[in-house]
Amino acid sequence: MNNIIFTLLTTFLQIGLLSIGGGYAIIPLIQEQVVNSYNWLTLQEYTDIIAISQMTPGPLVVNTASFVGIRIAGIPGAIVATLGSILSGFIVSIVLYNFFKKHKDIDSISNVLKGLRSSSVGLIASAASTIIMIAFLGTSSFNFDNADINIAAIIVFIISLLLLRKYKPNPVLIIVVSGFAGLIFY
Repeated sequence: MNNIIFTLLTTFLQIGLLSIGGGYAIIPLIQEQVVNSYNWLTLQEYTDIIAISQMTPGPLVVNTASFVGIRIAGIPGAIVATLGSILSGFIVSIVLYNFFKKHKDIDSISNVLKGLRSSSVGLIASAASTIIMIAFLGTSSFNFDNADINIAAIIVFIISLLLLRKYKPNPVLIIVVSGFAGLIFY
């Protein structure tokens, strides 16, 4: 048990250290660790955890770390995964704040920040496409041969998108109505 606790801590320390761009940008890295490298969760379980993490209050990375930790090692796992995801980011933020405050007028520093912003957009697009493909096709790869197209999910998505764009209702209402639609369809 201590070995898994230590592995959770070091894994989420690394994730927190590399979480440039925030929650959505870090989804592929967490997936790589908890699904592909350690096989702690299946892709479907991970996608479910991401969905729950988005619906619960708080930062996505912290919520995901908490849910993964509790799934793998109970309450102690949730505590160390959550601390790991927060601690390295906190330390890096303090160090970077002091560095950028001291060197804010240097053009190359400004260019580095622009590059980081651009990579964050790519990571967010990757995470969104993975979640959409799993929801609509049941797979995260472009291999459509063994994909099960989920017509109900596509219909709920399109209706939700149209309602949000045209009438701009409260997104919580859309989430609740989509949840009831899921109960009906599934």
